[in-house]
Amino acid sequence: MHLIAEFYRSTPGKKSVIAVTGIILFTCVLFHLLGNLQIFLGPEKFNSYARLLHAAPGFLWAVRFVLFAAAFLHVITAVGVTLRNRGARPAGYAAVRYREADYAARTMIWSGMFIAVFTAYHVLHFTTGTIHPDFIRGDVYHNVTAGLRVPAVSVFYFAASVLLGLHLYHGLWSVFQTVGLSHPLYDPWRRAFATFFSLVIVAGNVSILVAALLRPFS
Repeated sequence: MHLIAEFYRSTPGKKSVIAVTGIILFTCVLFHLLGNLQIFLGPEKFNSYARLLHAAPGFLWAVRFVLFAAAFLHVITAVGVTLRNRGARPAGYAAVRYREADYAARTMIWSGMFIAVFTAYHVLHFTTGTIHPDFIRGDVYHNVTAGLRVPAVSVFYFAASVLLGLHLYHGLWSVFQTVGLSHPLYDPWRRAFATFFSLVIVAGNVSILVAALLRPFS
């Protein structure tokens, strides 16, 4: 336990935790999207998919626990690394020039905080129905389509999708560096990988928003 604690306190250790938990969360986001795209198959198929997820409550709560633990570790570790980096140079630079860090990299902490807030909203909106004005328990198809047809809600979900894409782009790019696969020979491939999957996530989520607003589900 002492060795684990020492490893976690080190910067490489923290970055490893961020990478591993990030992979877990990315996998969840990807499968969540694949499941949600079944909404285009109609209410019967989509509601059947939702019922299937709840068919084994023990397994579902185990997955939720893993995801919550991964999200918690991801957030607190990322904040810790950010504070450590800023503490190393409290005075800052007189002029800042970014050579390697793109916009996605420079806004990781802010996009991450927005995503955390959005996730809490998303759970209250579609899982518990606490803040859904027309929530019908068990009718997931109705809850999603009715919820996303509110323009302000769609704008919020759209902003979250774009920021999630930026966050994933830098995260997927960085994870290869964390595991030691940063090399000019591999860089084009890992950049293509990060670009492809971040665009897939954004395009998939936005397609559901647009479809809800244009009402092709009805």
